[in-house]
Amino acid sequence: MVKYKKIKIGKKYIDAICVGLLSKNFILLRGVRGYVMCGYLNLKVAQKFKDAAVKIVGVSSIEDVLKSTVHSCTAQAAKLGIYKGQSIKDVLKIIV
Repeated sequence: MVKYKKIKIGKKYIDAICVGLLSKNFILLRGVRGYVMCGYLNLKVAQKFKDAAVKIVGVSSIEDVLKSTVHSCTAQAAKLGIYKGQSIKDVLKIIV
């Protein structure tokens, strides 16, 4: 199963993708300035590539992501004003 959704943030959109894997869902929300990803995200690799990346945990759907908060993020995401515990809805306004 693959679910694709566009999430409107102001006048722009975030791409949201949910892919059903064997045991869990892989979830990614991608904006122009960065992305939010489920626990499959390897922050060390994202940091190496200098991505503005945000990791979330404990979610199984795109809707769950929108209700969650930042678990951790790269230094590049922090430079944009993103921090641990921040609402993902607020993060989307930054990365859109």
